[in-house]
Amino acid sequence: MTGSHAQTPGQASDAGPEEPRAARVRNLWRLGTPVMVLLCGALFVVSATSSEGTDLRPGRYTDLASLVQNESDEYERLQERAGQLKAQVDTLAGGVNDRQVKRKQRQAEQLRGLAGLNTVTGTGITVVLDDASADVLERAVADTDLDLDRYIVHQQDIQAVVNAMWAGGAAAITIQGQRIVTTTGIKCIGSSVQLQGVPYPPPYVIQAVGDPVAITSALDRSLRVNQFRADALNPDIGVRWALSPEETIEAPAYTGLLDITYAEPVGTT
Repeated sequence: MTGSHAQTPGQASDAGPEEPRAARVRNLWRLGTPVMVLLCGALFVVSATSSEGTDLRPGRYTDLASLVQNESDEYERLQERAGQLKAQVDTLAGGVNDRQVKRKQRQAEQLRGLAGLNTVTGTGITVVLDDASADVLERAVADTDLDLDRYIVHQQDIQAVVNAMWAGGAAAITIQGQRIVTTTGIKCIGSSVQLQGVPYPPPYVIQAVGDPVAITSALDRSLRVNQFRADALNPDIGVRWALSPEETIEAPAYTGLLDITYAEPVGTT
């Protein structure tokens, strides 16, 4: 009896706080459930607004090649649309019977060649730049003591080749078949290089129309180009460098946008 009597108060003391605790839990669920539902609804609205009806995590972006192809397709679509609008503008401008407009049109026509808006054909050279092989890149990534930058092509390497070609008197230059003009931007985007808003994976084919001897000599004088060539000759690095003279190279006319967006000072009051 004494043992039963001692056990009964212990049981009563354990059960006492349990009932208020359970009540508090039920109250939390009653309050928390509507809040969670509201938060989920808000997240759904934000996701729908951000995605604009598209998949926020599309399966087609599973690798770099898919991303590059998608961006290239989108660029071509926009280029086609821009070409259509430009044709409409030219048609409307051609119908304007005004002496001042006609004079400006003649001046613009004379500058088309300098702006890269005409096709240029002639002798020249082709330069190909490429990353090291996959096996060499894997070893370079595994070895933290190595400078991984020396195993891949960078925008500076492409720019060095293009600048040397200009210095050698090139009349026109293309990268990946795209005409280079004064507004062309070249920059690294991940493991690819973006040219005029479109990412391209290696290898990078750079062609110049002009005197092959003069352009090759200009390349020989470029410090950055010579550094890349040295890495290409190093079997432990093995980036690719190839140069070949061409009897005929055709640099197509530039068909992209020519407008330049720039900052303007805010007017003071």
